[in-house]
Amino acid sequence: MKYDMYYEMLDQPKSLKDTFQAEKSHMKEISEKVKDMDNLYLVGCGSSLSTCYSAKDALSMVYDANINVFTGYEFYYHKKIDNENSGLILTSQSGETADTLAALRRANDLGLQTITITNEEESSMMKESAHAVLTRCGRENAILGTKTYVTQLMCLYQILFNAYDTPDSSEILKQLKTLPGIMESQIKSTEVENMELASKFKDEELFYCMGSGPNYGLAYKLALTMFMEGALKHACPLYSGEFRHGLIERVEKNVPVVFLDAGYPGDALTQRALEFCENIGAQNIVFKMSDYADINNLLAPFSLVIPLEWFIYYLAHYNNEDPGSTRHIGKVRY
Repeated sequence: MKYDMYYEMLDQPKSLKDTFQAEKSHMKEISEKVKDMDNLYLVGCGSSLSTCYSAKDALSMVYDANINVFTGYEFYYHKKIDNENSGLILTSQSGETADTLAALRRANDLGLQTITITNEEESSMMKESAHAVLTRCGRENAILGTKTYVTQLMCLYQILFNAYDTPDSSEILKQLKTLPGIMESQIKSTEVENMELASKFKDEELFYCMGSGPNYGLAYKLALTMFMEGALKHACPLYSGEFRHGLIERVEKNVPVVFLDAGYPGDALTQRALEFCENIGAQNIVFKMSDYADINNLLAPFSLVIPLEWFIYYLAHYNNEDPGSTRHIGKVRY
């Protein structure tokens, strides 16, 4: 049996191509506005929040920009939002996420320049933002965002690395165009190995997910919206540097720990944590960027997400769960 998520994974390369072609000039116009802002806020929830974490951390590794990431209601209730020459970029699959929409309305009231990235043309956020980028993904039925995740992330990278002249900007912008081909190849080449990996771990109930830099955002998505929502497994995300502040006292023999490694400076700590886990007999599950794509390591979330999606898809399947269904989430469906 193939679930909705299966077909939506296959749509990812086309969604990236279509979004880039349709919104490229528009995103460049937005970048021109962003580069003159003194403060920039990125807001999202769930998978959309993870794209904000990854994009912000990628840029912060090579450029000193004043960017802050908030969840929707954190932004809404925050007492010190600088509205002087400031902007807000919001990410939402549906464009109706209550938390994010509340943040947009507060930002509009405060006079911030607002920009929405969403997949729904008729949504409230699309209509109420000063500027909006429409991802061209078509309908996404599975709760576990796949094609909307990669297109949102691409739009954030495109806007931010166009706005800020970093040492990596030209390479990043050039390599973003190659992602559809890379993902198309990965969809074919990584399914079987991760199906087998899922079979090995299907009876486990708890997973720790670790990443450094932009991979923390992916670790966050992996734990919250992939393991917990998609595969119905308990999971916890951590920055690699936080391993020694908690998990080091809790990880033990046979506990599964997922490591995302892209060769960032912070991945020296990823490696130390990995070695510690090996020594005590934990079950290390390592996803190395170098095994999947030869591109700038700031793009690691794009190169690692396909193998992770296959792993989660089959982990749910082996437990007789549809990775796209929900039990309690009152998410807006469109």
